[in-house]
Amino acid sequence: MTPATSTTPPTAPAATRAEICVVACAETWRGDGEVLAATAGLVPALGARLARLTFSPGLLLTDGEAMLVAEPTGPGRIEGWLPYRKHLSLAARGKRHMMMGASQLDAHGNQNISCIGDWNRPARQLLGSRGAPSNTVNHPVSYWVPRHSTRVFTERVDMVSGVGHDRAAAAGPAAARFHELRRVVTDLAVLDFATPDRRMRLASVHPGVTVADVTERTGFPLVIPDEVPVTRTPTAEELRLIRDVLDPRATRDREVRA
Repeated sequence: MTPATSTTPPTAPAATRAEICVVACAETWRGDGEVLAATAGLVPALGARLARLTFSPGLLLTDGEAMLVAEPTGPGRIEGWLPYRKHLSLAARGKRHMMMGASQLDAHGNQNISCIGDWNRPARQLLGSRGAPSNTVNHPVSYWVPRHSTRVFTERVDMVSGVGHDRAAAAGPAAARFHELRRVVTDLAVLDFATPDRRMRLASVHPGVTVADVTERTGFPLVIPDEVPVTRTPTAEELRLIRDVLDPRATRDREVRA
C-alpha cells in the first residue's frame, strides 16, 4: 500500500534579522509621497525598493548615477534623468529623504562620519562630513547602523557631521526650520526622537532582542517607554519580494548577522 502524501504546501522559513531590518528601513519612507529616497548601505537600499513596491509607490529611486529608475527590482525602465546638479537641487528643496550611516551618534542625533579622536590628531580618518551637514538641515534624514554598540552610540561624538536636535535648536530657525531626524534602525532595534526634549527613544526591539540587550550596547541613557513593542515582521508578500525579487542571492545576510 502506497503511503499517503501530504498536500500541505511547505511554510516559508521565519523572517531573518536582516529581513526584519529591511522592513524597518522601508517603514522610514511610509507616507513620504513623491520624494527621492537616497540610501547608504545595502539594507536601506532594499528597504527603499520594498517601500516603492508596496506602501510608498510615489518614491523616486535612482540608479546611483544620473537616472531615476521606474523599476525598483533591477536596471529596467528609466523614468527620468537626474544629473548631479538636479539631485542636489532636490536635496536643497527638501524633496529627499536620505538614510545615512553613522560612525558615532549621540542622544540628540548628532552624527559623526569624519574622524575618531581629537580633530588635531585623529586616531582614525573616516569619510569626512561630505553632505551630512546640509542633509540634516534641509530634508528628512534617518540612520542605519548594522552593528549596534557603544562605539557607535556614544555620549559625545568626536566631530559633528550631521546636525542633531540640540544643535539645530541652538542654531536657530536657519538650521531648525527643515530639520527632521526620522528614525534610527539598527540590527537590534528601531529608535526615534519622539520625546519632549528630542532625546533618543527606544521605539521597538527586534524579535528575540530584549530592552536590556539594547541599553547595554548604548553609551548613553535611552528614553524607555513603559511598554516597548516588538518591531513588526515582514508580511508573506514582503518576504516574497525580498527573497525572490529584490535580493535572491541573500546578500542582506552579509550586512546583518544574527
